[in-house]
Amino acid sequence: MAQMKYFYELTISSSPHAHSPVTTRTIMRDVLIALVPALLGSIYFFGFRALMVTLVSAAACVFFEWLYCQLLKKPCKTYDLSACVTGVLLAFVCPVTIPYWTIILGDAFAILLVKMLFGGLGKNIVNPALAGRAFMFSWPVLMSNWVKVGFENAAGIVSTADAVTAATPLASLHQGVMCSESIGALFLGNVGGCVGETSALLLLIGFAYLLIRKVISARIPVTYILTVAILTFLFPRGNDRIAWMAAQVFGGGLMLGAIFMATDYVTSPVTKLGQIVYGIGCGVLTVMIRYFGGYNEGVSYAILCMNVCTVLLDKIGRPVKFGAPKKEAAKQ
Repeated sequence: MAQMKYFYELTISSSPHAHSPVTTRTIMRDVLIALVPALLGSIYFFGFRALMVTLVSAAACVFFEWLYCQLLKKPCKTYDLSACVTGVLLAFVCPVTIPYWTIILGDAFAILLVKMLFGGLGKNIVNPALAGRAFMFSWPVLMSNWVKVGFENAAGIVSTADAVTAATPLASLHQGVMCSESIGALFLGNVGGCVGETSALLLLIGFAYLLIRKVISARIPVTYILTVAILTFLFPRGNDRIAWMAAQVFGGGLMLGAIFMATDYVTSPVTKLGQIVYGIGCGVLTVMIRYFGGYNEGVSYAILCMNVCTVLLDKIGRPVKFGAPKKEAAKQ
């Protein structure tokens, strides 16, 4: 009997060959879960309009990504939940009174111009949610209309005409005056501010979840927050250094930015030393903008500035090839 030969084509990708249950979808799902405490807190502090703004923003981001893929006949990957995360984060850095049409325009800018036109997930050079927020400051009055916490002062789901406005703690700090709210109120979130940034406690709960799930490391957030804390302690604008430092750390978007924005995989460095320098840079720029800029908050723009430095920072602390000559190692 003639011997039969079988030929099989085997395609092997480059090493390392590792199997892991971690996917983009599971990572984004964990980020959304980590944001749930802050979302529930925003509903408690600002009413159900906070939930509606978040849902509208998330749905709009998913729609614009789907629309882009349909128009250009590209594979649609909205199932990876990255667009949903962008929408939630963009809603979290806006006041609860933001008109729906404004945040939808911000979603379109974030997804179409910042994410998809650069090639989609993994190829954008800056954080889409923060870029969308920067674009939305084309309407500065709408982006600076803060409401007083409490259901009795909450903005309506459709109309915000009856909402009771109030200044944020950073508005006072920017003028060199200690805010009237207690440190406890700042930590718990019982103050005016953006939808998802007011409660440091709830954001830290989400931070703990991300650390447990090993979605992010503590390197960037801790370095970022410590830098702001040290600088504001060393250079206070009030009589009480500790109170001034605590107000700067808890009274704004620092926690939200450091935990959920600065740690974005795509726009942050991958080397350990690069991440430390990145966190320090974010902290220094945040304090500089808060102290000397014309805008109360500096977190968003500090992170955007450091995003564009990521390519250079990735060269810091890059491991040397094993067995490479000293001259080649020096070039790295």
